[in-house]
Amino acid sequence: MILGAIADDMTGATDLALMLAKSGMSTVQVIGPESVALAPADADAVVVAMKSRTNPPDEAVAMSLQALTGLREGGASQIFFKYCSTFDSTDQGNIGPVADALLDALTAPIAVACPAFPDADRTIYQGHLFVGDRLLSESGMRHHPLTPMTDSDLVAVLGRQSGNSVGLVDLATVRSGVAAIRARLQDLQDDGTRLAIADAVANDDLRLIGAALSDARLVTGGSGIAMGLPQNFRAQGRLGPMTAAAVPEVSGPCDGER
Repeated sequence: MILGAIADDMTGATDLALMLAKSGMSTVQVIGPESVALAPADADAVVVAMKSRTNPPDEAVAMSLQALTGLREGGASQIFFKYCSTFDSTDQGNIGPVADALLDALTAPIAVACPAFPDADRTIYQGHLFVGDRLLSESGMRHHPLTPMTDSDLVAVLGRQSGNSVGLVDLATVRSGVAAIRARLQDLQDDGTRLAIADAVANDDLRLIGAALSDARLVTGGSGIAMGLPQNFRAQGRLGPMTAAAVPEVSGPCDGER
Protein backbone atom coordinates (compact mmCIF):
# COMPACT_ATOMS: atom_id res chain seq x y z
CA MET A 1 0.00 0.00 0.00
CA ILE A 2 1.23 3.46 -0.92
CA LEU A 3 -1.73 5.72 -0.14
CA GLY A 4 -4.23 5.22 2.65
CA ALA A 5 -7.46 7.22 2.59
CA ILE A 6 -10.03 7.86 5.29
CA ALA A 7 -13.40 9.03 3.93
CA ASP A 8 -16.18 10.38 6.11
CA ASP A 9 -18.98 8.80 4.06
CA MET A 10 -19.60 6.01 1.57
CA THR A 11 -20.31 8.03 -1.57
CA GLY A 12 -17.26 10.20 -1.00
CA ALA A 13 -15.10 7.12 -0.54
CA THR A 14 -16.38 5.68 -3.81
CA ASP A 15 -15.74 8.95 -5.63
CA LEU A 16 -12.18 9.05 -4.33
CA ALA A 17 -11.55 5.40 -5.19
CA LEU A 18 -12.69 6.04 -8.75
CA MET A 19 -10.44 9.10 -9.00
CA LEU A 20 -7.39 7.12 -7.87
CA ALA A 21 -8.18 4.17 -10.13
CA LYS A 22 -8.63 6.51 -13.08
CA SER A 23 -5.14 7.84 -12.35
CA GLY A 24 -3.64 4.35 -12.58
CA MET A 25 -3.57 3.22 -8.96
CA SER A 26 -4.90 -0.22 -8.09
CA THR A 27 -7.46 0.81 -5.51
CA VAL A 28 -9.56 -1.10 -2.99
CA GLN A 29 -12.46 0.34 -1.00
CA VAL A 30 -13.37 -1.20 2.34
CA ILE A 31 -16.24 -0.39 4.67
CA GLY A 32 -15.39 0.55 8.22
CA PRO A 33 -12.02 0.89 9.93
CA GLU A 34 -12.11 -2.71 11.14
CA SER A 35 -12.04 -3.90 7.50
CA VAL A 36 -8.67 -2.40 6.53
CA ALA A 37 -6.90 -5.68 7.26
CA LEU A 38 -9.05 -7.39 4.62
CA ALA A 39 -7.63 -5.29 1.79
CA PRO A 40 -5.21 -7.07 -0.58
CA ALA A 41 -1.59 -6.47 0.37
CA ASP A 42 -0.65 -5.50 -3.20
CA ALA A 43 -3.19 -2.67 -3.55
CA ASP A 44 -1.63 0.70 -4.31
CA ALA A 45 -4.36 2.56 -2.44
CA VAL A 46 -6.93 1.59 0.17
CA VAL A 47 -9.93 3.82 0.81
CA VAL A 48 -11.81 3.33 4.08
CA ALA A 49 -15.48 4.29 3.81
CA MET A 50 -16.97 5.39 7.11
CA LYS A 51 -20.10 7.10 8.36
CA SER A 52 -18.54 9.76 10.50
CA ARG A 53 -19.53 13.08 8.92
CA THR A 54 -22.28 13.88 11.42
CA ASN A 55 -21.18 11.73 14.36
CA PRO A 56 -20.17 13.47 17.59
CA PRO A 57 -16.58 14.72 17.09
CA ASP A 58 -15.05 12.32 19.60
CA GLU A 59 -16.62 9.35 17.77
CA ALA A 60 -15.43 10.62 14.39
CA VAL A 61 -11.91 11.06 15.75
CA ALA A 62 -11.85 7.58 17.29
CA MET A 63 -13.07 5.94 14.06
CA SER A 64 -10.56 7.88 11.98
CA LEU A 65 -7.65 7.00 14.25
CA GLN A 66 -8.65 3.34 14.13
CA ALA A 67 -8.61 3.50 10.34
CA LEU A 68 -5.26 5.30 10.43
CA THR A 69 -3.72 2.52 12.52
CA GLY A 70 -4.81 -0.12 10.01
CA LEU A 71 -3.60 1.88 7.03
CA ARG A 72 -0.18 2.51 8.57
CA GLU A 73 0.16 -1.15 9.48
CA GLY A 74 -0.59 -1.88 5.83
CA GLY A 75 2.34 0.27 4.77
CA ALA A 76 0.69 3.53 3.69
CA SER A 77 3.26 6.32 3.53
CA GLN A 78 0.76 9.10 2.81
CA ILE A 79 -2.66 9.53 4.39
CA PHE A 80 -5.60 11.25 2.71
CA PHE A 81 -8.53 12.51 4.79
CA LYS A 82 -11.47 12.85 2.39
CA TYR A 83 -14.51 15.01 3.10
CA CYS A 84 -17.20 16.60 0.95
CA SER A 85 -16.42 19.28 -1.63
CA THR A 86 -18.99 21.48 0.12
CA PHE A 87 -17.06 21.17 3.42
CA ASP A 88 -20.16 19.79 5.16
CA SER A 89 -19.62 20.34 8.86
CA THR A 90 -20.57 22.45 11.86
CA ASP A 91 -18.51 24.76 14.05
CA GLN A 92 -17.86 21.74 16.30
CA GLY A 93 -16.47 19.60 13.48
CA ASN A 94 -15.91 17.06 12.28
CA ILE A 95 -13.32 18.17 9.74
CA GLY A 96 -11.19 20.18 12.15
CA PRO A 97 -11.11 17.69 15.04
CA VAL A 98 -10.31 14.75 12.75
CA ALA A 99 -7.62 16.71 10.89
CA ASP A 100 -6.08 17.77 14.21
CA ALA A 101 -6.03 14.19 15.47
CA LEU A 102 -4.47 12.85 12.27
CA LEU A 103 -1.83 15.61 12.27
CA ASP A 104 -0.84 14.70 15.82
CA ALA A 105 -0.87 10.95 15.23
CA LEU A 106 1.33 11.35 12.15
CA THR A 107 3.50 14.06 13.77
CA ALA A 108 2.86 16.01 10.57
CA PRO A 109 3.95 19.65 10.72
CA ILE A 110 1.22 20.96 8.38
CA ALA A 111 -1.52 19.73 6.06
CA VAL A 112 -3.37 21.29 3.17
CA ALA A 113 -7.17 21.44 3.23
CA CYS A 114 -8.62 21.70 -0.27
CA PRO A 115 -12.18 20.54 -0.97
CA ALA A 116 -12.23 22.13 -4.44
CA PHE A 117 -13.64 20.00 -7.27
CA PRO A 118 -13.98 22.18 -10.39
CA ASP A 119 -15.60 19.38 -12.43
CA ALA A 120 -18.49 19.56 -9.94
CA ASP A 121 -18.46 23.40 -9.85
CA ARG A 122 -16.81 23.53 -6.41
CA THR A 123 -14.02 26.11 -6.46
CA ILE A 124 -12.03 28.06 -3.87
CA TYR A 125 -10.84 31.64 -4.31
CA GLN A 126 -9.27 33.75 -1.56
CA GLY A 127 -10.25 31.00 0.83
CA HIS A 128 -13.95 31.24 -0.05
CA LEU A 129 -15.79 28.20 -1.37
CA PHE A 130 -18.05 28.68 -4.37
CA VAL A 131 -20.78 26.38 -5.68
CA GLY A 132 -21.03 27.36 -9.32
CA ASP A 133 -21.05 31.16 -9.35
CA ARG A 134 -22.52 31.41 -5.83
CA LEU A 135 -20.75 31.56 -2.51
CA LEU A 136 -21.32 28.41 -0.47
CA SER A 137 -23.23 30.50 2.06
CA GLU A 138 -25.65 31.59 -0.69
CA SER A 139 -26.15 28.09 -2.12
CA GLY A 140 -28.67 25.45 -1.16
CA MET A 141 -26.18 24.16 1.42
CA ARG A 142 -27.19 26.98 3.75
CA HIS A 143 -30.42 25.06 4.36
CA HIS A 144 -28.84 21.63 4.97
CA PRO A 145 -30.75 20.05 7.90
CA LEU A 146 -27.66 18.61 9.62
CA THR A 147 -24.72 20.70 8.44
CA PRO A 148 -26.00 24.11 7.27
CA MET A 149 -23.13 26.00 5.65
CA THR A 150 -23.72 29.69 6.31
CA ASP A 151 -20.10 30.83 6.02
CA SER A 152 -18.12 30.44 2.79
CA ASP A 153 -14.80 31.56 4.34
CA LEU A 154 -13.09 28.20 4.85
CA VAL A 155 -10.19 29.70 6.77
CA ALA A 156 -12.69 31.01 9.31
CA VAL A 157 -14.83 27.85 9.31
CA LEU A 158 -11.88 25.52 9.83
CA GLY A 159 -10.40 27.92 12.36
CA ARG A 160 -13.51 27.58 14.52
CA GLN A 161 -13.33 23.79 14.36
CA SER A 162 -9.62 23.25 14.82
CA GLY A 163 -7.35 23.74 17.77
CA ASN A 164 -4.64 24.76 15.31
CA SER A 165 -3.98 27.96 13.42
CA VAL A 166 -5.33 27.97 9.84
CA GLY A 167 -3.70 29.82 6.92
CA LEU A 168 -4.22 30.29 3.19
CA VAL A 169 -2.32 29.38 0.04
CA ASP A 170 -3.89 31.84 -2.39
CA LEU A 171 -4.48 31.35 -6.09
CA ALA A 172 -1.61 33.59 -7.16
CA THR A 173 0.77 31.42 -5.17
CA VAL A 174 -0.74 28.21 -6.52
CA ARG A 175 -0.34 29.41 -10.09
CA SER A 176 3.25 30.43 -9.43
CA GLY A 177 4.03 26.73 -9.28
CA VAL A 178 5.17 23.91 -7.06
CA ALA A 179 8.15 25.72 -5.55
CA ALA A 180 5.99 28.70 -4.59
CA ILE A 181 3.36 26.48 -2.97
CA ARG A 182 6.01 24.67 -0.95
CA ALA A 183 7.60 27.96 0.09
CA ARG A 184 4.24 29.31 1.28
CA LEU A 185 3.53 26.14 3.26
CA GLN A 186 6.98 26.39 4.85
CA ASP A 187 6.35 30.02 5.81
CA LEU A 188 3.02 29.08 7.37
CA GLN A 189 4.62 26.16 9.19
CA ASP A 190 7.39 28.41 10.51
CA ASP A 191 4.69 30.71 11.92
CA GLY A 192 3.07 27.79 13.75
CA THR A 193 0.22 27.20 11.30
CA ARG A 194 -0.71 23.53 10.85
CA LEU A 195 -3.65 23.67 8.44
CA ALA A 196 -3.76 25.58 5.17
CA ILE A 197 -6.74 26.15 2.88
CA ALA A 198 -5.54 26.08 -0.73
CA ASP A 199 -7.26 28.03 -3.50
CA ALA A 200 -8.15 26.10 -6.68
CA VAL A 201 -10.50 27.07 -9.49
CA ALA A 202 -9.32 24.64 -12.20
CA ASN A 203 -8.02 21.08 -12.40
CA ASP A 204 -4.54 22.34 -13.25
CA ASP A 205 -4.51 24.15 -9.89
CA LEU A 206 -5.26 20.87 -8.14
CA ARG A 207 -2.47 19.13 -10.04
CA LEU A 208 0.01 21.81 -8.97
CA ILE A 209 -1.07 21.54 -5.35
CA GLY A 210 -0.86 17.74 -5.52
CA ALA A 211 2.64 17.91 -6.99
CA ALA A 212 3.72 20.17 -4.14
CA LEU A 213 2.53 17.58 -1.59
CA SER A 214 4.76 14.71 -2.68
CA ASP A 215 6.37 14.54 0.76
CA ALA A 216 3.30 15.41 2.83
CA ARG A 217 2.35 12.90 5.50
CA LEU A 218 -1.25 14.09 5.49
CA VAL A 219 -3.43 15.55 2.74
CA THR A 220 -7.03 16.61 3.36
CA GLY A 221 -9.77 17.61 0.95
CA GLY A 222 -12.29 16.47 -1.60
CA SER A 223 -11.55 13.83 -4.20
CA GLY A 224 -10.48 16.50 -6.71
CA ILE A 225 -7.09 17.07 -5.13
CA ALA A 226 -6.37 13.35 -5.42
CA MET A 227 -5.87 13.75 -9.17
CA GLY A 228 -2.49 15.31 -8.43
CA LEU A 229 -1.17 12.62 -6.07
CA PRO A 230 -0.59 9.45 -8.16
CA GLN A 231 1.95 11.13 -10.42
CA ASN A 232 4.10 11.81 -7.35
CA PHE A 233 4.32 8.08 -6.64
CA ARG A 234 5.00 7.41 -10.32
CA ALA A 235 7.87 9.93 -10.29
CA GLN A 236 9.26 8.21 -7.19
CA GLY A 237 9.27 4.86 -9.00
CA ARG A 238 6.65 3.42 -6.67
CA LEU A 239 3.86 3.24 -9.25
CA GLY A 240 3.95 1.79 -12.74
CA PRO A 241 3.24 3.68 -15.96
CA MET A 242 -0.29 4.78 -16.68
CA THR A 243 -2.23 1.97 -18.36
CA ALA A 244 -5.88 1.41 -19.16
CA ALA A 245 -7.54 -0.65 -16.46
CA ALA A 246 -8.72 -4.08 -17.56
CA VAL A 247 -12.41 -4.57 -16.78
CA PRO A 248 -13.23 -8.21 -16.04
CA GLU A 249 -16.12 -9.88 -17.81
CA VAL A 250 -19.20 -10.35 -15.67
CA SER A 251 -21.51 -13.30 -16.28
CA GLY A 252 -25.21 -13.31 -15.52
CA PRO A 253 -28.57 -12.60 -17.07
CA CYS A 254 -28.99 -9.58 -19.28
CA ASP A 255 -32.21 -7.57 -19.47
CA GLY A 256 -33.35 -9.49 -22.58
CA GLU A 257 -33.15 -12.82 -20.72
CA ARG A 258 -35.26 -11.85 -17.72
